Amino acid sequence: MHQLFVTQIYQSKIKELNKSDLKDLKSEIFKILKADILGQKWSEKNYVNGYSSYGSWDQLNKLSSSFADLEKYINPHVNKFAKTLDFNIKKSDLKMNSIWVNIMPEGALHASHIHPLSVISGTFYVEVPPKASSIKFEDPRLGLFMNTPATKEHAKKVNLRFYSLEPKAGELVLFESWLKHEVPMNKSKSPRISISFNYGWS
Repeated sequence: MHQLFVTQIYQSKIKELNKSDLKDLKSEIFKILKADILGQKWSEKNYVNGYSSYGSWDQLNKLSSSFADLEKYINPHVNKFAKTLDFNIKKSDLKMNSIWVNIMPEGALHASHIHPLSVISGTFYVEVPPKASSIKFEDPRLGLFMNTPATKEHAKKVNLRFYSLEPKAGELVLFESWLKHEVPMNKSKSPRISISFNYGWS
């Protein structure tokens, strides 16, 4: 049996950050929300029931020492993931080109999408309350299946058409930017708080 054209997703804890650091990041994120009037308006149209600084403040590593430090902690993980993918590149070839925050209160969702013009994308999780939404990935071949039966209810992970990851606070998830993903409606009464980013050609 050959398993070909595998889609790889990287998940790891960022050991440099503890609970106190996450608390400080959460506080800073809510300060960003309060100050980012343009982002609030953008989110009303583009981020249902939630807030994202993607359409306004997406270079937070250049504005805040906390986010600059976070970039330093993420870089080794991106390099490790790129090595796992057998990319024929140097470490210096990829660089963080955007980083933004997301707050998803109860009822917020993020529809299926990709990250164009990037190579590796990811999310760092600051707060993930009980019953919070997972991140759901879609088989990139889905639009090509012809007359393919549905998979069994308890099919092996490698045979699923969709897969949901449930990261914990302090964890990082990386994926190739072309991989379609979504965040279903948050059913938790507490907000799901995360920091997303893209790496592109330097």
